[in-house]
Amino acid sequence: MSDTNAAFLQTTRSSYDAIAKEYTASHPSGLVHPLDRTLINAFAELVTANSTAPVADLGSGPGYVTARLRELGVPAFGVDLSPAMVTLAREAHPGLRFHVGSMTSLDLADATLGGILALYSTIHVPDDRLPEAFAEFHRTLVPGAPVLLAFQSGPDTAHLHLAERFGHEIDLDYYMRTPDQMTALLTKAGLRPVARVYREPEGEESRPRAFVLARKPE
Repeated sequence: MSDTNAAFLQTTRSSYDAIAKEYTASHPSGLVHPLDRTLINAFAELVTANSTAPVADLGSGPGYVTARLRELGVPAFGVDLSPAMVTLAREAHPGLRFHVGSMTSLDLADATLGGILALYSTIHVPDDRLPEAFAEFHRTLVPGAPVLLAFQSGPDTAHLHLAERFGHEIDLDYYMRTPDQMTALLTKAGLRPVARVYREPEGEESRPRAFVLARKPE
C-alpha cells in the first residue's frame, strides 16, 4: 500500500529537502559518541551471524551510517524520505545504494532483509503510524534478523514542532518516546525485544538518547 500522499510524509520530506545541505554539513559523521559506535558494531555482528541478506538503513540521511555498516562487512543500502538527502548521500558515497522511500510502506519483498537500522528517523512518525512501520519491519525481515532503533527520549516525552531550522522555513514534527513505549510497539508487531540502552545527553544534545534492539523470531 502506498501512502506517499500522507500529510506527515509530505511535510517531513519537504522540510528535509529544504535543509538537506545544511544538515549534512552539520553532521559530518553522526557517530560521535563511542557508545553509539559500539551499538552499531554489535548490530553488524548480529546481522552477519544470522544471514547474508542486505540491511536497510531507514532514514539514512547523508549516508554515513550506511557507509559505516559497509565498512563492517554488512551489505547495507539506504532509504530516505527526502530526495535531496538521497542525492547528497549518493554524491558522498557513490559506491553505495540509496533510494527514496518510506518506512511505513517499504517497496521490498517479504523476508528479504537481514536487518533494519532506524537511527533518529522514527521520531518523525506519528504515534498512530508507528504500528504500520513496525509491521513493515516484521514483513520484510528474514527470521532471526535484528532491528536497532535510536531516538531522543526522556521521562518527559513530548511532541515538538519546528517551523524554522538553518534559516529555512520548515514544518517538522518530533515525537519523543521512552524505551518502554517503543519496546511495547515492537512486541505488538511480532518482534522480540533483546536490549534497551539509555544514555544522558552530552555536548549540544538537549535530550537523552535511547536505543532499542529487537529481533524477528526464528
